[in-house]
Amino acid sequence: MRNDPYIERADGRGGLRATLARHALLPLRIFLGVTFIYAGLDKITDSTFMSASGAGSIAETMQGVRDSSAIPALVDLALKSPLGFGYAIAIGELAVGLGTLLGLLTRLAALGGAFISLSLWLTMSWAVEPYYYGNDLAYLMAWLPLVLAGAPTFSADALLRERRRRIP
Repeated sequence: MRNDPYIERADGRGGLRATLARHALLPLRIFLGVTFIYAGLDKITDSTFMSASGAGSIAETMQGVRDSSAIPALVDLALKSPLGFGYAIAIGELAVGLGTLLGLLTRLAALGGAFISLSLWLTMSWAVEPYYYGNDLAYLMAWLPLVLAGAPTFSADALLRERRRRIP
């Protein structure tokens, strides 16, 4: 029983279950971080998407979903400056992705990711039927554990927390 890897050890480090529990959010952080970095880079480097008009442009995409979105006024606001909105979303996705992947200000980054996902769900993917085919709602839900728990391990936040503990 003493060598059981599932039992809490006397040194407080815990057994296998405790270790797995500590690292449970790591796969989610990696997935969301890489995905949002990719999404931001994909937008910034796509000259067709990042144009004010034309087939495949962000403006055309937004005009196509305006009438079916939950909040058409939000789409109208973005359509006042489609390129500005496109760059804001892309830069936001990059910042959120990097923060999440590095575990730097993780809760804030996750809150940003949740906000981006909520905005896109209410505008771009609101009319997708059935609702579970739209990925923005799933991303919104995926961000919530990181908003609540942050990045307790393998993160800049954990390193900074440990450093603050050592300073008297």
